[in-house]
Amino acid sequence: MTHYNDVPPGSEALIVVHVPLVGHIVRETMARVPSHVDRDDLTSAGLAALVQAAQSFDPERGVPFNRYATTRIRGAILDELRSIDWASRSVRRRARELDATRSHLATVLGRSATAAEVAQATGLSTEDVTANDDDVARAQVLSLHASEDDSLGESLVSSSPTPEALLEHREKLTYLTEAIAELPERLRLVVEQYFLAERPMAEIAATLGVTESRVSQLRAEALVLLRDALNHELEPDLVPEAARPGGAAARRREAYFAAVAARHASGLRGYAGPGTLANQMGINASA
Repeated sequence: MTHYNDVPPGSEALIVVHVPLVGHIVRETMARVPSHVDRDDLTSAGLAALVQAAQSFDPERGVPFNRYATTRIRGAILDELRSIDWASRSVRRRARELDATRSHLATVLGRSATAAEVAQATGLSTEDVTANDDDVARAQVLSLHASEDDSLGESLVSSSPTPEALLEHREKLTYLTEAIAELPERLRLVVEQYFLAERPMAEIAATLGVTESRVSQLRAEALVLLRDALNHELEPDLVPEAARPGGAAARRREAYFAAVAARHASGLRGYAGPGTLANQMGINASA
């Protein structure tokens, strides 16, 4: 476990200031889980995630710390919840069998089957069917929605993403791929070399013939463009207005957005390897 003694001095202030964030997320979570879940366990997981977030936070990525920490804390709490033995394997196996029977009976009967009908079809007693349903109901934790704009939205019984989440994730990756491909050449090179090739900033600076500080600036500029390009297509309300509407910079930005949209519309896929890039870069449509 990470201890405060291991935290660099510059990170300690971030931790102290954001400790209430852990309490808020834990309270929010406790309202949506069974009463037997231990608040202290969730708090410990959240605090550990906050410390780790403070240690690994890089302000140059352009993501505010509270947003970055919130994601890490919620992820740690979700992992803690998933580690709980919600129900035995036998309970879950029988639940799957009962669900299959219910689906078959619904097709045959043209309506939902009663517990007695399910029991008769499976050779169980009505009490056994009801008891299994109760066990699963107590075990399940559904719709863990932290807020309307930041949803964990999945069943804790299974860690597999829903079909809707997979489609959304693939769409974001597609747009990210296309947005990278349309970046100005120097920005694109920095993104590819830093995030995909994982080259040190000093090597990238040497390749471009600039200072490391300039590479850092180019990286930050690219991240802002990528974020705004994704939001332009997926969440237009989140795109900030240009500092000087109608100015040269604003026109270049709009031209970039148009190029990304055109590439998407044409169905071109001229850039490879984005599978883990979104996570590495901290880019998403609401960042």
